[in-house]
Amino acid sequence: MVTRDAVIEALKTVEDPELFLDIWFLGLIYNITIPELVEEQPGQAVDVEMTFTSPMCPAGPELVAQVKSKVSAIEGVSEVNVRVTFSPPWEPSEDVKGMLGML
Repeated sequence: MVTRDAVIEALKTVEDPELFLDIWFLGLIYNITIPELVEEQPGQAVDVEMTFTSPMCPAGPELVAQVKSKVSAIEGVSEVNVRVTFSPPWEPSEDVKGMLGML
């Protein structure tokens, strides 16, 4: 069975190429859904809702591809659906602001 913790650990291996921090720490992941296992399917689907640091993020397509690749590599995952949203817009946490020198 695929767990939320396993998905989070996979997402922590996806690094924003401009900020050199992982997308989980950055707060770019808004939601993770793992629908119930359907008996006739060989594995579980995972739905990830995420955003980028800005709507015009040049690394956006690369980040989506990496999310799909890393989450797909989890044993038992049959499908990864990534939905990108900009509502609400990304706002860095205090920890992220501190690491980026924004305080």
